[in-house]
Amino acid sequence: MTWIWQHGDCTRGETAPTQMDRPRVLIVGARGFLGAYAVEAARPRAEVISGDRHSADAGGVVIDISDAASVDRAFHATKPDAVMLLAAMSDIDRCEAQPEEAFAVNVRGAENVANACERAKARLLYVSTAAVFDGRKPVYREDDEVNPLSVYGTTKARAERIVRTLVPAAIVVRVSLVLGWARRQGTNSMLNSLRERWKAGTPVTFPVSEIRNPIHASSAAEAMILLLIDRDGAGGIYHAGASDCISRYEMGRRLAACAGVSEQLVRPQTTPIPGRAPRGEHHFLLTEKLQKFLGTEAQTCEQVIQKCF
Repeated sequence: MTWIWQHGDCTRGETAPTQMDRPRVLIVGARGFLGAYAVEAARPRAEVISGDRHSADAGGVVIDISDAASVDRAFHATKPDAVMLLAAMSDIDRCEAQPEEAFAVNVRGAENVANACERAKARLLYVSTAAVFDGRKPVYREDDEVNPLSVYGTTKARAERIVRTLVPAAIVVRVSLVLGWARRQGTNSMLNSLRERWKAGTPVTFPVSEIRNPIHASSAAEAMILLLIDRDGAGGIYHAGASDCISRYEMGRRLAACAGVSEQLVRPQTTPIPGRAPRGEHHFLLTEKLQKFLGTEAQTCEQVIQKCF
């Protein structure tokens, strides 16, 4: 059986493992936006176990990462060979308003999962964010010093350090912005939120000064699965994203155009919004390390946007 993986303009044929070789992969946060894509990407070559805080899919497991006992029960029940940690409190404004809860989920939760992986000798991939940087540089590489501006970024930076300390071979993948349509209701997909607001005729404001290099959710998921179960020696930090960057405002204009939405429903935001958590301006993550390791090419921002439609 051949597994076809496409990232950017590069399509590769990979031979999928036989049934005997298939590793058991626990995807924590499988019912979330990116988690659903990760499950799809992993199924051709792994025995996938979906982990979620509230309810489990068929064959899955309930796991609350902020509760060490819950994590231990889930690991005991599933005995994973590899773990992808996607679960997090990722609403940056909510994290700013509820720092204690953000710390419990994003820091202690990551620590609980890392400890369980260390005990089980399971490989670990942790998904992080460009928000660990202050955005004052035009570009960021994996070894640049972190300096988060927000509570969210602070919790993710601390979690990165804890994960890599407890599981030295752990993989950390940072993303700047993930695009795509949600596979299920109730996730934090930006596109789904935009569609509902635009359908109601509500204008949406996009910051002009926030620069990002987005990645499509399917591309991010495919790359993470390859790092986790297909590539030996894949430990360390990797940046994933487009080969170029775009402002959130310009991205909003391009998304609206692709969706057939009037440009009048896209508004530039040039001044700070009261109560909004601080964001870095330049979160352009350079991805050469990931491309070289996987032997792939990153998509452009335009290709990422087009892929959504």
